[in-house]
Amino acid sequence: MSKQLYDPHMFNYMWESLDRDRFVVGTYYIEDTMEGVDFIDHLAQVQRLALEGSTASWMEVKEETPELRERLTSKVLNYLEIPSVKGTKKAIVQLAFPIAAWEENVNVPMMLLSIMGNIPAFTNKMRMLDLYIPPSVASKFNGPKFGIPGLREKLGVYDRPLVLQIIKPKMGMTPQQTADQVYQTALGGADLCKDDEMCSELSNCRFEDRLEAVLKALDKAERETGHKTLYMVSITDEADRVVEKARRAVSLGATGLLYAYSAGLSSLKTIANDPGIDAPILLHVSHMLALLPSMNFPVLSKLCRMCGADMMLTPSIWSSIPVASPEECGRVCQTLQAPFYNIKPTWPMPAAGMYPGLVDVLIQENGIDFIVPAGGGMLGHPMGYKAGAMAWRQAFDAVLKDGITLQEAAKKYKEFGAAAETWGIRERPVTPWGYSGPEYHPKFAPKNL
Repeated sequence: MSKQLYDPHMFNYMWESLDRDRFVVGTYYIEDTMEGVDFIDHLAQVQRLALEGSTASWMEVKEETPELRERLTSKVLNYLEIPSVKGTKKAIVQLAFPIAAWEENVNVPMMLLSIMGNIPAFTNKMRMLDLYIPPSVASKFNGPKFGIPGLREKLGVYDRPLVLQIIKPKMGMTPQQTADQVYQTALGGADLCKDDEMCSELSNCRFEDRLEAVLKALDKAERETGHKTLYMVSITDEADRVVEKARRAVSLGATGLLYAYSAGLSSLKTIANDPGIDAPILLHVSHMLALLPSMNFPVLSKLCRMCGADMMLTPSIWSSIPVASPEECGRVCQTLQAPFYNIKPTWPMPAAGMYPGLVDVLIQENGIDFIVPAGGGMLGHPMGYKAGAMAWRQAFDAVLKDGITLQEAAKKYKEFGAAAETWGIRERPVTPWGYSGPEYHPKFAPKNL
């Protein structure tokens, strides 16, 4: 008797077939090319991918019964073919992974093994485009302790984006040099400051000494100005040390924590869930960027939000490190801010190469619920560190309070004016949708008066 090519326990499904609370669903772009071959059975390749994300081996095993496959094997919900040239198959594929595989112990490592374990090895090109999380899984995640609303309450700032100073150079300063730098930007109105992700513990800058010096400097600045500035101290470390390091930082008075993605989502979730670690977490995405060819930024940001990032660096088309398209950049911000079951929204942080002349376009793209991290775009101000922070605040005031253009603000505020003279003012390009070209669009029409 001939064997059915496509296992009905996997393929006889669509979205309407699912109990949606019992599956996570990954959406993938896949592409396969076979030179000199006239016929490519791409559904067979999809079957291979789906089995690798669940129950199968390359050889059949008698214990893998039809009943086991029905309960635990991935389900193919969609195969959406993209027209291509002969010898190449392209498609968007949606695979549903039963949470029964790990529902007794819902955890990030096992979920990642399901959705992105061996799958990338079996196709010429693959990128994960989306991830559906059911309520039953989301309920096992607390998400950010503070998120957007909690951090606004902590700082008492409700009507504008937040400004964060990145401590530069990346490493090598003494605790006192670090404290002197952040003191100046705090006087200028920076809401937060953070260690660079490359800063850890140096012989001339122990973690505890740096934390003590910076907190003293920020306390002094707050007494002088009445303005609160939080410090995100780096805790990135080995898995067996990072949680204890976070606890120690908080016991020493830390007002925030900087955690790099390289330390892992599981440790992030552990720190965020610890009731004794009562400080907002800034997730630095360095190292996460290496995953972008196989998993897009919105999916990664959803996972980071679930695991407890209060704020995280995000891509921007204005960045000095371009890693995503304008559309992907937009969806990252929207994914972090969108309603998501019980999970608080996470602050997006359009990052790398930011300067005050970008304020108008950043607000257009992100609303006001974002944090702008500035290193060189604050510390490189020609009038000094304090003026660098002031320029950012003045730019936000101009757009959101004064109702004036940044060009007008450059004349009104000397600090912002100097920043604009140094780095310029940007305007976002406009696409003339639905017209033959810009010359026919009403927004660009000459008056001919």
